[in-house]
Amino acid sequence: MHTFPSAFPTPTPQPRFRDTVEQWMRQFQDWLCQQLEAADGRGRFREDAWQHHSGGGGRSRILTEGNIIEKGGVNFSAVEGTMSEQAARVLLMPDPSYFATGVSVVQHPRSPRVPISHMNVRYFEAASGEAWFGGGLDLTPIYVDEEQARWFHQQIAQVCQQHHPSYYPRFKQWADEYFFIPHRQETRGIGGIFFDRLTVGKEGEAEALFAFVRSVGEVYGRTYVELLRRNAELAYTEAQKQWQLVRRGRYAEFNLAIDRGTRFGLETGGRTESILMSLPPQCEWHYNLQPEPGSPEAHTQQWLRQGVNWLSDSSATA
Repeated sequence: MHTFPSAFPTPTPQPRFRDTVEQWMRQFQDWLCQQLEAADGRGRFREDAWQHHSGGGGRSRILTEGNIIEKGGVNFSAVEGTMSEQAARVLLMPDPSYFATGVSVVQHPRSPRVPISHMNVRYFEAASGEAWFGGGLDLTPIYVDEEQARWFHQQIAQVCQQHHPSYYPRFKQWADEYFFIPHRQETRGIGGIFFDRLTVGKEGEAEALFAFVRSVGEVYGRTYVELLRRNAELAYTEAQKQWQLVRRGRYAEFNLAIDRGTRFGLETGGRTESILMSLPPQCEWHYNLQPEPGSPEAHTQQWLRQGVNWLSDSSATA
């Protein structure tokens, strides 16, 4: 297994807590882009800096045509403003005036043997003084490898345990419920963890919650780069590539119809190109396409359900 350095430095405390968080988000974007470029070997992220209409801005970084990554995005933003009262109600904001900073990541590999991945970490402050963290990471294999799926969840569970014993089971269930496509009655992939509104004061002290979010970012970088290295050289067929395009279509359905981050960005007048960077470069839809019984595609479909216990070999059965 590849050995990683001790990640990026701890951010220097700033006069305002939100400035310290923003500084770390910038550092994390830099570090993660470096890790992904090194693993890919050829691709390089190009940066597109932008300004938000009401204050702040961001850095969208997109990698295309890499050795392993066909299209990947690592986006940073730190924005503030006042949303409409209707948008505030829809998004359950306690006050329409807000500050938000975060990093959002989606990687679409070239090979169907390498899983799609997603991660985001974010921090919000409302003008009312209420503040909270959110985030998560999950994996969407085109073909489920049970051993790798268990390893992925084990790495996340170990990190969660370091911060609170309830985090992994609580946030794993949350991911199962969140990354679910109700009109397909299937999960987007094998899940991971998802958490929202870890409110400062209610869920823990600001520094403790921030430390957990930093750990989530680091474990994503370590685990996904390792999965890239394990799977990038595996052979695949044209039929497997076609199935990848179908599964990418499911990914697009979730991101456009269900994902809250997409909705938040669009509702608050965010930058459309950055918001929709999560979409795959190519995907397909076929009328009533069903995998052949007993096929690898059918086997993977059996795993796309809620409640799989990936930490137990005996209960993680399709």
